[in-house]
Formats: sequence, C-alpha cells, structure tokens
Amino acid sequence: MALFTISVVVLLIFIYWSTAASIQRQTDETIEAEIQGLAERYDTDGLAGLSAQIAERLNRQQPGDSSLYLLTDQRLNPIVGNLSGWPNQQADETGWLDFRLGDDISGKVHTARGRVFRVRGRYHLLVGRNMYELEQTRKRIVNTLVWGSLIMFGFALLGGVMMNRSVTRRIDTINKASTEIMAGNLSKRIPSRGSGDEFDQLADHLNHMLDQIELLMDGVRRVSDNIAHDLRTPLARLRNRLETAREGGGNDEQRMELIDRAIQEADGLLQTFGALLRIARIEANNLQASFSDVDLGLVLQDVTDLYEPVAEQRNQKISVDAQSSVSIKGDRDLLFQALANLLDNAIKYSPPSSVIHAKLDNGEFTLCDSGPGIDESDHDKVFQRFYRADTSRSTAGSGLGLSLVQAVATVHKMKIELGDNKPGLCVTLRFATNPNQRS
Repeated sequence: MALFTISVVVLLIFIYWSTAASIQRQTDETIEAEIQGLAERYDTDGLAGLSAQIAERLNRQQPGDSSLYLLTDQRLNPIVGNLSGWPNQQADETGWLDFRLGDDISGKVHTARGRVFRVRGRYHLLVGRNMYELEQTRKRIVNTLVWGSLIMFGFALLGGVMMNRSVTRRIDTINKASTEIMAGNLSKRIPSRGSGDEFDQLADHLNHMLDQIELLMDGVRRVSDNIAHDLRTPLARLRNRLETAREGGGNDEQRMELIDRAIQEADGLLQTFGALLRIARIEANNLQASFSDVDLGLVLQDVTDLYEPVAEQRNQKISVDAQSSVSIKGDRDLLFQALANLLDNAIKYSPPSSVIHAKLDNGEFTLCDSGPGIDESDHDKVFQRFYRADTSRSTAGSGLGLSLVQAVATVHKMKIELGDNKPGLCVTLRFATNPNQRS
C-alpha cells in the first residue's frame, strides 16, 4: 500500500514540476520575443517609435491579457506602460525580475515575472507577464496531488485489506487442513480454487506430498501386518524344533536333523530381513551417482546361466532372444538381482516341460512364462512388500521378490508392466531413455 501510494505521489510531483516548468519556460520565451521586437523598433524609430509601439500593444490588449509593459526615464519615472510604478524587487544578474502585482479590481495580489532592459543607458524598459494563470495551474496541480494521493491511499488501503483477507483465508484453510492431518486424518486434503495461482500450486504440491505420506504410512502398516503374519509361522516352527532338540527326544541323528531344519528356518528369516534391508537401502540411497555402463545382454546371460540348472531340474527350458548387446547406465548388481528375481518367479510358477521366454530389445526387457499368471486387479498390489497373490501361502517365498524389482526399476527410472501371456505372465521393463545399442 505504501509503495503504491508513494509511486502515485512521485508521478503527480513529476507532472507538477514538468507542467509548471513548461509554462514558465514558455512565458520567458514570450517575454524575450517581445523585448527583441521592442529593441528593434527603438533602433529604427528611437524613443518615440518605442513609446508608440508600447502604446499600440496596450491598445490591442483584451481583458485578461497578461502582458505587462513599463518604460521609464533614468529616475524610474513612468513614461508609458500599464504598470503604475517600478517594482521594488531587484533583478538578478541576467535581468530577470519576479515581483508582486496588485489587481485593482479584485484587490488580490499576484506574482508577475519580467525582464529589465536598459535603453542606451538613459531609459529603463520592463517587459513582463502576469503569472496568475501559472499560479492557478500550480494550485490545481497541488490540489490534484493532495486529493489524488488521498484517493490512491484509500484505494491502496482497500486493496491491501482485501488482499490480506484473501491471503488470510487461504492460509487459514491450509492451517485447518494441517491441524486435521496432524490429528491423524491422513486422508484430509487441502482444497484448491482451481485458479492456478500460487496458493493452488502450493495446495497441489502439499496434497501430492500427503498422498505420498499416506501411501508410505499404509505401506508401513501393511508391512508390519505382513511381517507379523509371514514370520510368525517360521518363528513358531523354529521354536518348536529347538524345544524338541532341547528336550532330547529321539537319537542323535534325529536331533541333528531338527537342528539342521532350525538352521534352515533361521537362514530363511535372515534372507527375508536381508531382502527388506536391501530394498530400504535402494530406496534411501542416491545410487545414481555411482552408476556406470552396464551391458544388459551380459547380465541376462549370467542370470540365465545361473538358473538353467534349476530349470532343467523341473524339465523347463529358458529361451533367450538378445540379438544385440544393450548398454545402459546403472548398477550391475542391482540389475542382476532384479532379473534373477523375475526369472526365479517364472521358474517357480511355470509348470514342468514349459518354456520361459526372455527377450532383450533396444528399449525394453520382457520375460514371459506359462504359469497361472496374476489377476489384473492384483497388478499394482504384487509390488507391495509381503503381498502374495497366492493367499493360501502354499508356494515358498516371502513376497519380496517383485518389491525388490520395483525398487531397482525406480532407481533406474524404468517402468514395469505386467501382461497376460494366455496362459502365464509377461513382465516388461521399459527403459526411461533409449539405451546404447551395439551390434
């Protein structure tokens, strides 16, 4: 409000200064022109001609004309002119003189401006103008300045109050929503007006952040429930076997078998927690700074070589279609783990004597099996930690394989798509940018 008012005041002051200066400059130029004309007449016709010229100009004056003339002798006694006497004020070095002029009709006193001209050292000539119009103009500009400033101040005050109320209402809305969210209502969102202004942008960003927080909180609750559900059974089995071994039932060979099974259960638990920690590290750390060129063709070949014996035990075959070597920026170990998890799931869920197809193209990697597949309604859920499409939990596994694949894909900016192989499942990893391809 203050800045707006100051701007208006400065503008009006500039208008006042430029207008008054322009009028005074024009007045001075008019006086100079009249003096020049009178001086030429004096040079031509002498004092008589000068006096006649002044008298002629006075006779032509109309009411309200502001021209002033006074010709005096060397003692300043008036000879001709429309001034009653020589002004008491002193002229400056250039001959300009500002003096007060009384109005015989109204009795008011105005400012006049003129210039003194000496006629061959014997006579004095004063040519000037009544500055009444300039005074009135200055008064009008000053009045306009004052009233304009007051009006602008009022509008600025009104606009400031309205803007303040609008901003306060928007902030109060955000504060109320934040209070509800802090009270535990994570589904609460900050409303927006749809105007696209800065507050709407802030609300959209905050709502997006709240969506992510709610998703993470749901994930934490879901993971906690799944950990309690999935780890309770192996922990119970581990306890029972250790308790049986402690009681000393059976012979030494049976006790050793119980201990070996307990160790296997402990290893499985450690693998589960290791997978959880690995996923957490992938999601938390900025691994992109350590990325290097990775040949996906070689990674796929290594994964295939590792799992071929497992597939052969189930009388399965792995078909690889990678006609070109594809290189991307990434972490080789993480990519290896992701492809290994996908291939392990394909082998695990595909029936015996089936073929698993792996294809590496320029922009994507696809792995298709002939297992039971995943229902379309579960496509988003299977990437959640501990989620099992097999609700009976009859198939071995912790439900963390696809979660780790999702984490690796996210850090490598890849998209995962699940499709129906009729029968079976097709998993596609699409690269965010075209990788380098070498023949």
